Amino acid sequence: MNSLLLRLQSSAFRPASLFVPMLCMTAFCATAGAQTTGKQPPQKKPAVKLTDMAPRVTDIVFKKTPQGDLSLHICSPADAKPADRRPAIVFFFGGGWKNGNYTQFVPQAEYFASRGLVCACADYRIASIHKTTPDKCVEDAKSAMRWMRGHAAELGVNSGKVIASGGSAGGHLAAATWLVPGFEAAEDDKSISCKPDALVLFNPALNLTNIGGAEIPDANGRNIAKEISPTLFLTKEAPPAILFFGTADKLGEHGREYVTKAKELGVHAELWTADGMGHGFFNRSPWTEVTVRKADEFLASLGYVTGEPTLKLPEGAPSLKQD
Repeated sequence: MNSLLLRLQSSAFRPASLFVPMLCMTAFCATAGAQTTGKQPPQKKPAVKLTDMAPRVTDIVFKKTPQGDLSLHICSPADAKPADRRPAIVFFFGGGWKNGNYTQFVPQAEYFASRGLVCACADYRIASIHKTTPDKCVEDAKSAMRWMRGHAAELGVNSGKVIASGGSAGGHLAAATWLVPGFEAAEDDKSISCKPDALVLFNPALNLTNIGGAEIPDANGRNIAKEISPTLFLTKEAPPAILFFGTADKLGEHGREYVTKAKELGVHAELWTADGMGHGFFNRSPWTEVTVRKADEFLASLGYVTGEPTLKLPEGAPSLKQD
């Protein structure tokens, strides 16, 4: 987890001389073997529980690909109904676009469902299972956002309050759904926006041209690092964002660059840091609780949730510092 680079061995990706960043190999990310169906194996839910309230859980296929079906794992408030107009949040797991599983963000989804949001943990194609490249990850993330907004009426969602969130490579994808142009699925309805209304990003990779000289190849071996780097496309129209990084995370530079540029453009962006922590710190208690509570406060400031956070921090929990 301390290494920033991971050599991708699959010839379907590129020559072995190229490298791709190792963005988030956490205890919640399962490394799955190749499967002909493209389906992810059942995963055990993470041990961290952030709420005692049980959400209504539904799995819905949002996209069919040549490598397999992709699902949204939706956690809704128990009393949710189609007539509601609730904010929604879509989470994207981390794993360097190579590994990972939607269960990484189940605790966060359950908690924010208890706070009244319709929450979804999204599948997307990854190298270890689907033998695909990062451009397909961006495409799938945009498809997931479009599906969520396009089905707002039946989900009881306010289509003008859809948040994108994720960690590491998943944080990159969340940011890319708004900021990165192109990489659209041909079958997607482009009249439905894939752009989120707010971003909650856990140590995201945001400038892929600045990761130890790494190249990010597409299926043809072409370096697309610049084309899928969210910070390079930041504009004054970008949504409000909160970013979390450990001070020992080499990707923290991405957060500082993003927030500095956002402030220059007049975009609301907050950077919160965990002293001495490395990459993926938010996956471990008490930092899971600390970051989620701060994210709750951020969403409350935007009017997406009301009242004080219901999440209680462990005794002696550390604090985040605003950079």
